[in-house]
Amino acid sequence: MGMDVFWLVLGLAILVFSGDFLVKGAVGIAEKFKISPLVIGMTVVSFGTSAPELFVSIKAALDGSPDLAIGNVIGSNIANIALVLSITVLIFPIVVDRNSKIIDWPMMMFSSILFFVFSMDNEISSLEGIIMFSILIVFTVLLIRNSRKLNLKEEVDVEEVPTNMPLTLVYLIGGLIGLKFGADWFVEGAKGVASSFGMSEAVIGVTIVAFGTSVPELVASGVAAYRKQTDISLGNLVGSNIFNILIVLGITSIIKPIKVAESVMSFDMYWMLGIALALFPMMFIGKKMGRVHGIILLAAYITYITLCLQSI
Repeated sequence: MGMDVFWLVLGLAILVFSGDFLVKGAVGIAEKFKISPLVIGMTVVSFGTSAPELFVSIKAALDGSPDLAIGNVIGSNIANIALVLSITVLIFPIVVDRNSKIIDWPMMMFSSILFFVFSMDNEISSLEGIIMFSILIVFTVLLIRNSRKLNLKEEVDVEEVPTNMPLTLVYLIGGLIGLKFGADWFVEGAKGVASSFGMSEAVIGVTIVAFGTSVPELVASGVAAYRKQTDISLGNLVGSNIFNILIVLGITSIIKPIKVAESVMSFDMYWMLGIALALFPMMFIGKKMGRVHGIILLAAYITYITLCLQSI
């Protein structure tokens, strides 16, 4: 048990740092090739922050633990809105921008419903994975084109990006290697903890594993709120949820079709859809998303986790 917790914590720490290294290396290369900050922000950085979920889900699926892979994505999507966003608005209220209302949220809801429909036969096939991945590529291209037409600027929020190519490659390769080993240790530790407590892999997936892979978003959004840069928080979190479904599940199911447990379909899936839906009126009620919204979302997350743990 002690060693399982050790591998879980060590794997998580390596995942967090490796994801950051990967983003810095990728941004360094993108800047070297004179790719615009807008494109970097919408592709490289978004993909990089979903890298921990991607590596963990692929590792879990290949290990024959599909419940961990699915639980990781569903739990992360619930945590991003009900935990990370709630803590962000409790620190400092958010003014919701127009793009979040008319582009980001509808795309997140569409992705969530597509995930639900594809899971109705209790499996996400390789073909369905290809469809998900293709939708994300088309959406990203349209988003970049639309943003260029409107002359929107996207700042890349990455500090200390390496400037010389050898160091950039060290960051990039080091990040990828770290993600690989971090995912291995994190998944093995999670499975060990699950068996020690008699928890199902589905429950450990939506709780411990999902919380762990949402730590980068929690830290980034908390710091942004503390610095009163809350305009980046909501878009980043909603964008992360879109990437989790279309990229993480898309690529994972292309590599190996993922079984979806009946318990996930009858409980966790409805919580993910419900919290995504609840966000919509919250974005329109009042001028800002403030502390009342934060308390409601946090209460929903605590209720969800409590019900998960009671099912053990």
